[in-house]
Amino acid sequence: MTMLLQVEGITKRFGGLQALTKVTFDLPEGQILGLIGPNGAGKTTLFNVINGIYAADEGRVHFRNKNVTGYKPYEMARQGLARTHQIVRPLNELTVRENVMAGACFGRENHGLGEATKIANEVLAFVKLDGKADQLASSLNVAQKKRLEMARALAARPYLLLLDEVLAGLNPSEIASMVEIVKNIREQGVTIIMIEHVMKAVMNVSDRIIVLDYGQQIAEGTPQEIANDPKVIEAYLGDPKLAEKLMEED
Repeated sequence: MTMLLQVEGITKRFGGLQALTKVTFDLPEGQILGLIGPNGAGKTTLFNVINGIYAADEGRVHFRNKNVTGYKPYEMARQGLARTHQIVRPLNELTVRENVMAGACFGRENHGLGEATKIANEVLAFVKLDGKADQLASSLNVAQKKRLEMARALAARPYLLLLDEVLAGLNPSEIASMVEIVKNIREQGVTIIMIEHVMKAVMNVSDRIIVLDYGQQIAEGTPQEIANDPKVIEAYLGDPKLAEKLMEED
């Protein structure tokens, strides 16, 4: 089993606040890893360390057998890592297609405008936004902007995709549609780490799950193991009876 990402003892402080404490895990190629925990647990901070927004105070990150600790976000994009953001960040003055072209131009393959246009059209069709390609990004609704974030990241041709709450604010049918897109991304060979609070969705789509609480890694395992872990129930899920409901297929 080839490890795509190795996170070793990542610790991050902001002044007196300990945001992450010695977080350690391996991520094999082709898996979907769910990252869950209460608000303020350190999930997005961990993403920000992995993709180079924050420098870790301690620990190392290895990506595709290379020590990338301290790399900047643009360097990580060139290495094959892309992400979405919890608060969508479209380039509002550009069209939907131009937003996605930016991902292709500044991603792993460093494409020119011609090839970037082709990639943008392919990716927009994949996320079912091709009908909006010529509209300004600012005209999209929340669900469409979430898809645009994902499309722009996919156009960067990543080996690893970090998804930060792509289901937040969506209605049940939009959630179901987005979950199908996530599964299809993995089928194309892209490895995924997914921060999510929509528990039923993340439990049903993830191969493994890591739980953070106050920056501490309190559990790691299969969805079934996590749903039945007393520490996780106490810190996050709250109700022991929730485990069976979370593991039910839609």
